[in-house]
Amino acid sequence: MLAVVEIGKKQYIVKKGDTLDVQRLKLKEGKINFDKVLILADDKNVKIGTPYVEKAKVEAKIEGEKKSKKIIVYKCKRRKKYRKKQGHRQIYTTLKITRIVTSSQSSTK
Repeated sequence: MLAVVEIGKKQYIVKKGDTLDVQRLKLKEGKINFDKVLILADDKNVKIGTPYVEKAKVEAKIEGEKKSKKIIVYKCKRRKKYRKKQGHRQIYTTLKITRIVTSSQSSTK
């Protein structure tokens, strides 16, 4: 099963067992559910939400945080002796997708 999920205003294609890095989330550890599922697809069916698929969610486990490579930001203005050098490292949260729940699976439980 495949799903397109909106996490923090970005969209990700996920399936069960995937590991992905997303923008930093407020939670540091534990499990998290994402209700904003845009598309669900398996071998036979494709469900497209308007804008989200009803009663569908993606469950994930937070594995931790990591930093990306350092990006150097260099600013200068010619003939003014203005030079400024800064570094930036973006922090990402690592998620492991544990399961994708559809409306048919949630109604049987």
